[in-house]
Amino acid sequence: MRRRGLLAAALAVPAIARAQDRAVTILVPFSPGTSIDTLARLTAEHLRRSRNMPAAVENRVGGSGVIATQAVARAHGDGHTLLVTTNTFVTTPSLLPSLPYDPVSDFAPIIHLASVGMALCVHTDVPAQDVAGFVALLRARPGGVDYGSPGVGSPQHLAMALFAQRTGTQANHVPYRGSAGALPDLSAGRVAAMFVPVNAAVPLAADGRVRLLAVAQERRSTQAPQVPTMAEAGFPGLEMEVWFGLLGPAGMSAAAVLRLNAELNAMLEEPGVKQVLARQELEPKGGPAEQFAGLVNGERARWARVIREAGITAE
Repeated sequence: MRRRGLLAAALAVPAIARAQDRAVTILVPFSPGTSIDTLARLTAEHLRRSRNMPAAVENRVGGSGVIATQAVARAHGDGHTLLVTTNTFVTTPSLLPSLPYDPVSDFAPIIHLASVGMALCVHTDVPAQDVAGFVALLRARPGGVDYGSPGVGSPQHLAMALFAQRTGTQANHVPYRGSAGALPDLSAGRVAAMFVPVNAAVPLAADGRVRLLAVAQERRSTQAPQVPTMAEAGFPGLEMEVWFGLLGPAGMSAAAVLRLNAELNAMLEEPGVKQVLARQELEPKGGPAEQFAGLVNGERARWARVIREAGITAE
């Protein structure tokens, strides 16, 4: 019996070592070069250094984020397969009710990595000089002003839907297949307006292609301090950010979640990481996993209500 016990222990050691040496794979539902991809690669690099083990980023694009998200939902809960995601994680269930996973019961929230506010932009030919002027324009031409977004159900689309609900206005939605189509048409005046993440909006305004009417965040942008917040413009309660967070499969142990959360809170305090995020106008967040879980649940309820009241359905 003693020999059997020693043999079992000897066989278990390599298995444990193999489990520890296995690469961490971070899935991203969007293309390389985006803000979410940058955050995923910062996370992978930090885990490589802190754990002295392989960590890789895999971009699985398609299905409105469903492909990558489903893969993590079905992964083993050992913490080796993770998901960096954004607002679409909580809005897709309201647009596609027959998802192959449950966004609450199938995932373990780990940490809120960063956020970026959105700015209400109009083409320079639009006569509105401020938010009040834009609201007046929409009321004078109900449904006659075109606005763009990267697609149905995107954060930019839902931001304008919420804006219309809160201001009692109507505008015509022109969905594109990604920002690569929407932003050039906004710059060219083929659509009049769009909510754009601040880190993309500021360069467009600097080039004289669009006018920033307000930022939909609590504080003014450090890159465009002359642009008022929505509250300062007279429209409080319209804070709308694009957030990014890390989740794992539901089977992860509390200890594994706690360890990852601590490691990545430390990462967000590193000066080099702060510099990378600042260049992209991304605000590092962090905090306990429970806080991120609260954000996910709150955002899901908030945008489900907007989607329902606006009658938005998936294409």
